[in-house]
Amino acid sequence: MKKTLLLVLMGLMTLPTMQAKSEMNENDYAGYLMVYHKDQDHGLHMAVSCDGYTWTALNDDKPVIAGDTIAEQHGIRDPHIFRGPDGGFYLSMTDLHVFGQRDGIRTTEWERDGKLYGWGNNRGLVLMKSFDLIHWTRTNIDFSKLPDQEDMKWSEVGCVWAPETVFDEETGQLMIHFTMREGKGMNKIYYVYVNNDYNALTSQPKLLAEAPEGKFNIIDSDIIRVGDTYHLFYVSHEHGATPKHAYSRNLTGPYTFDETYYDGERRGHEAPNCWKRLGSDKYVVMFDNYSIRPMNFGFVETKDFFTYHPIGYFDEANSPMKRTNFSEQKHGAVTYLTAKEIKQLKKIWDKK
Repeated sequence: MKKTLLLVLMGLMTLPTMQAKSEMNENDYAGYLMVYHKDQDHGLHMAVSCDGYTWTALNDDKPVIAGDTIAEQHGIRDPHIFRGPDGGFYLSMTDLHVFGQRDGIRTTEWERDGKLYGWGNNRGLVLMKSFDLIHWTRTNIDFSKLPDQEDMKWSEVGCVWAPETVFDEETGQLMIHFTMREGKGMNKIYYVYVNNDYNALTSQPKLLAEAPEGKFNIIDSDIIRVGDTYHLFYVSHEHGATPKHAYSRNLTGPYTFDETYYDGERRGHEAPNCWKRLGSDKYVVMFDNYSIRPMNFGFVETKDFFTYHPIGYFDEANSPMKRTNFSEQKHGAVTYLTAKEIKQLKKIWDKK
């Protein structure tokens, strides 16, 4: 694995747009890849599915990449996988170990004083790129090294959580959106552009979404484009950790908040992730429910993004969603794979 230098590139410049390697459509894919982390090891896990219902973890549910080999805090959380128009896989993760003291990684509960920076404070992200899901490049981005702005003192950044990558078709650039707060302030959603090599920021971060008047936290953004509309799923802490939906004709907003979204329950949710079922007109919204024991993923389906049908949790009675060899997964994200890619991944990890 190639390790790149800690690098943040700032300033206005003319950037190359990303060119499509080949035109792929839904018919080219044969299944799905899910990435997630586990609290037990803070590493990157992967699972595959050919039908989107039954999932099998690679490497017998042991990490495919150990968090202590790639992260400044020796652990990762909130992995997200995006397949770019160049055919590359873009993997973004929170650089954070929430049990560092327990596991002997540090002597304090958090990297910095929790009284000043809050729960789970961290400074940065881990960005990785691959064309085969085996060989990766890596960059660690430290947001506290960004120059301070009028509306954000980056040297006092309290958290940089749950990054996700999308492609801005208007600018031809990759964009990362993420949860951020200053010090112990309210969590908000920010976005920033990144270069094609996925190893440097190419713009100053800007605010994407926040609660009205910043009165409560919003976290864990997920964006999917359907037709000419961008759908933003996120978690609101106005009345507990509740998943919410917003929409816009522009990737960077402004977003219209949809007060009608309801997934059937309101408790302990995070990490919404929306993906389309291949060969179907249904979209799945997958979420992590950390308030139940054992922790599990729940699922709802929609066709119109206004009405949602709950289909239960993994391995729940009457739910079509099944796991064959894993449990207690956290903060998942899904993308598509070809039949060749699924076969290659299974072959490699079965040998290991």
